[in-house]
Amino acid sequence: MRLSEYERMVAENDISVKAHMIGLLVIESMEPGDWADIRQIYLEGIATGHATFETSAPSWERWDEAHLPFARLVARRGEMVGWAALSPVSQRCVYGGVAEVSVYVSSESRGAGVGRALLRALIDESERNGIWTLQAGIFPENSTSIALHLACGFREVGRRERIGKLHGVWRDTVLLERRSKTIGTD
Repeated sequence: MRLSEYERMVAENDISVKAHMIGLLVIESMEPGDWADIRQIYLEGIATGHATFETSAPSWERWDEAHLPFARLVARRGEMVGWAALSPVSQRCVYGGVAEVSVYVSSESRGAGVGRALLRALIDESERNGIWTLQAGIFPENSTSIALHLACGFREVGRRERIGKLHGVWRDTVLLERRSKTIGTD
């Protein structure tokens, strides 16, 4: 999907994440009891071959340890249709305000504004918790995700060539980042 097509779709489905609600879509905090649905949506993303270098979903305990304790969100339209969370990029304190974004949408809900609602809510939550830079590493083949991030204020920093192997094949990632206009501006 080209960015102009994505922008047209977004304009038709304009979302106000301030209320964290779109019609029947509700964005709320993730709970440990949500893990089965989160895991299923994650596995759907893994199956595309264009969402992550992971080849299987971890246990809740491993996932929980790898993500920041705040800004863990789920989207529901009755049932869960997506989730978003942040991971630290480094253990060094100088990078304490920098986090990596994960946004996953169920296969049947892609293209319906769920990802945009989740990413905007994640941006709001990150800033409420002192995060000044968000980054995303996205496979270049995942043009829809790249367009989503660009539409939500991320910019392309560069391309990391042959950064890792997935199923024995070297893959590139496009590195995107979003610098807060309100946090870390001193």
